Amino acid sequence: MSDELFGVEAGSEPEKLTEPLNGHCLCGAVTITLNGTRPLVDICHCEMCVRWSGTFLGGLSGDSADIAGRDNIGVYKSSEWAERAFCKTCGSNLWYEFTPTGHTSYLAGLFDVPKGLGILQQIFVDEKPDWYDLAQSSPMKTGDEVIAEAKAAGFEFD
Repeated sequence: MSDELFGVEAGSEPEKLTEPLNGHCLCGAVTITLNGTRPLVDICHCEMCVRWSGTFLGGLSGDSADIAGRDNIGVYKSSEWAERAFCKTCGSNLWYEFTPTGHTSYLAGLFDVPKGLGILQQIFVDEKPDWYDLAQSSPMKTGDEVIAEAKAAGFEFD
């Protein structure tokens, strides 16, 4: 495997994509344009993400998102600190929002993405089912490590 993705050395922050990413749900009732997208996919293997998505959550984030079809969006508060959005028409999962900060991860599969995207990190690897593995090398953190980082940043969990 190459230590270089999108022309950036491993461990350094790549430049954001210059072109917006366009995406939509399965039926097209919801469309999303993601601006200033970081060309790295954040992977979560927690039990909730696996149950919600069927496998892991692969999320993209950007500086802003333009969303059309908001009347077709449902939101489920999956915990005290997270919400998950879906299309009420076709059921496609759309995004995960960490509510304390407003950080939103849009499901990568919604978008027409360029080749060469890397994985930023894999989190909750201790909850990952044993029936799949990702071949790309990336930082891997257990649930305890993720929670410890969040607490160190000032977040509180029950």
